[in-house]
Amino acid sequence: MPIVSLAQDNPFVDGRQSERALAVRTGVERHLSEAGWVTLPELTLRTGRRADLVALSPKGEVMIVEVKSSLADLRADAKWPDYFDFCDRLYFATLPDVPMDEFPAEAGLMIADAYGAEEIRPCVDAKMPAARRKEVHLRFARASAIRLARCCAHAGLAAEQFSDD
Repeated sequence: MPIVSLAQDNPFVDGRQSERALAVRTGVERHLSEAGWVTLPELTLRTGRRADLVALSPKGEVMIVEVKSSLADLRADAKWPDYFDFCDRLYFATLPDVPMDEFPAEAGLMIADAYGAEEIRPCVDAKMPAARRKEVHLRFARASAIRLARCCAHAGLAAEQFSDD
């Protein structure tokens, strides 16, 4: 199902995330917004991997935040190292009741709830090559425009004709 679906009561809920994961994502989005970043959830990268949350800074830096709602969620995820090639900053974000010492030191760490987030451990900044940055920015822009078009679609227009994958 696409991230924005007009076939549901709330077009921004796609059913993939648990309530815990949505609370973490919401808190991180609020935190980043206050710092001037813009965010887009569930962005598909060139590799076909789907990042939980991608954020762009006012300077054009790219951050990927992997949301982990539990220790089992973290342990089941082997794909997170693939995201290093597509961002300047990589973070995990989780709830306060998830043990923090289990998260890999290679990435930053945020603790969040539905109302906000706090950076517990900074990440190592690594600058992406210009060509890859442009690619990620274009994917971000295209997916944003497609999702906006879905939300603004006129009655009778099939939302399925739009695809951000």
